Amino acid sequence: MENDSSKIGSTLKYLPALFLIFFILLFAGCGLKKEAEFSGKTMGTTYHITVVTGVFTNTKDLKGQVDLRLDEINKSMSTFRKDSEISRFNAHLNVGEKFRISDDFYNVMIVAKTIYEETGGAWDGTVKPLVDLWGFGKSENRHTIPEKSRIAAMLSNIGFNNIEIIPGHYLVKKNTAITLDLASIAKGYGVDQVAALIRANGIQHFLVEIGGEVFAAGLRKDGKNWRIGINRPHKNAPVDQVYRVVDLQDKGFATSGDYRNYFEVNQQRFSHVIDPRKGFPVDNGVVSVSIISNTCTFADGLATAVMVLGHKKGLDLVNHLDNTECFIVTQSKDGVLIDHYSKGFKTE
Repeated sequence: MENDSSKIGSTLKYLPALFLIFFILLFAGCGLKKEAEFSGKTMGTTYHITVVTGVFTNTKDLKGQVDLRLDEINKSMSTFRKDSEISRFNAHLNVGEKFRISDDFYNVMIVAKTIYEETGGAWDGTVKPLVDLWGFGKSENRHTIPEKSRIAAMLSNIGFNNIEIIPGHYLVKKNTAITLDLASIAKGYGVDQVAALIRANGIQHFLVEIGGEVFAAGLRKDGKNWRIGINRPHKNAPVDQVYRVVDLQDKGFATSGDYRNYFEVNQQRFSHVIDPRKGFPVDNGVVSVSIISNTCTFADGLATAVMVLGHKKGLDLVNHLDNTECFIVTQSKDGVLIDHYSKGFKTE
């Protein structure tokens, strides 16, 4: 029979393991969480991601997965890459011939068509040549007003309805000169796809931001809703100056504004936001539009459309859409900012 000292020695030998098991059970029972952050570059801008997980969840491989996924989307829809799908489609000149596209391109085009139709063409993925003509894109024309004849001529080659989307992942041009630029919706799609990737890794609480477009899922580490700041819509406002704050949970969020990118001629202001139906920059007093919706893809495109529609038509549209809210800021002639909210939008 073992003596008492032998029994004590045997028990002490297992104490480290017992304490480890105790603390693991304690942490699991208390729901102890950690927060991990990482960032990078994509789509001509930056991304920032925050995830909230259990203390033992491994997130080391997540950034690599995110970078790979975003690169796939860039290969599909970046107009800056000559070998991208969208660049090859733009160079495709055969009217009526099917052009095969990937899941990513197809998914964005389906949402794009919905926004185009819902907004009566206020959002249009073929507007880029007009943006360039006004000197806001790939053009040497800067701060000059194009001739009306040039605008009218270009309008004949603008219109999302000149592209047919065919089941089975095909696009067909109805006009050989038609081209696509999905920059005003692709970032939102990137946000949604990163969110889906994070969820596929078993993480339910996170915040994804790409170039100001956001998706917030679950809760912060402190158990509260994610809080998103809206920049003060003034040309001289610092980029981190918060005008309003929005609580966000399991929703996409996007903001569009014209208060930084414009030019003036003879005291007349010309915004970079072009009305694709008329060919001219919008002049409706709207300086900022923020949209909350189920997906960031939809919110991203709709924010641009409401900039074009103006606050009255924009609010009327959003108030008739399911699971979608908006916050619009207009500026009066004397520079005063005026807030406009859809029925269910809440801000501080």
